Amino acid sequence: MRDEVDRLVEAWHTERPDLDVRPLQVLSRVSRLARHLDRARRAVFADHDLESWEFDVLTALRRAGAPYQLSPGRLLRATLVTSGTMTNRIDRLAAAGLVERHPDPQDKRGVLVRLTEAGLTRVDAAFTDLLGREQAILEGLTPGQHAALADLLRTLLVPFDSETDRH
Repeated sequence: MRDEVDRLVEAWHTERPDLDVRPLQVLSRVSRLARHLDRARRAVFADHDLESWEFDVLTALRRAGAPYQLSPGRLLRATLVTSGTMTNRIDRLAAAGLVERHPDPQDKRGVLVRLTEAGLTRVDAAFTDLLGREQAILEGLTPGQHAALADLLRTLLVPFDSETDRH
């Protein structure tokens, strides 16, 4: 079975036999798959009246477990944005009734951002639908192929995640 990347690699190999084009065999496929995944994710988010950044913040809160709250600083680290960006995002989510701010009992000057019932309902529904779409994307893989692919991708991503943790 051949795909568009096979044709691309073959053409580059013909045109530039002096170059090792093997990275394209993997990374061009990852890039193409990322575009398909991005389209699927955006469609799910649109179905639930969410932007991808809203989903990111809401899922960070949801993963925190009941009572589904985090400090703005923890949200920054979970979503990799600046404090100004996070403040704006929290303001917009609060205006939409998806989160609310509460005083932090551990820090008199601090606040905690908490999912509202509406936020919890919306993020749970969107996440359920997203998993359905992502499972459909992977349905051509056997369980062994799925596990092997996850392991290989983890191997490639760990150095980037470690670098992010240092910053």
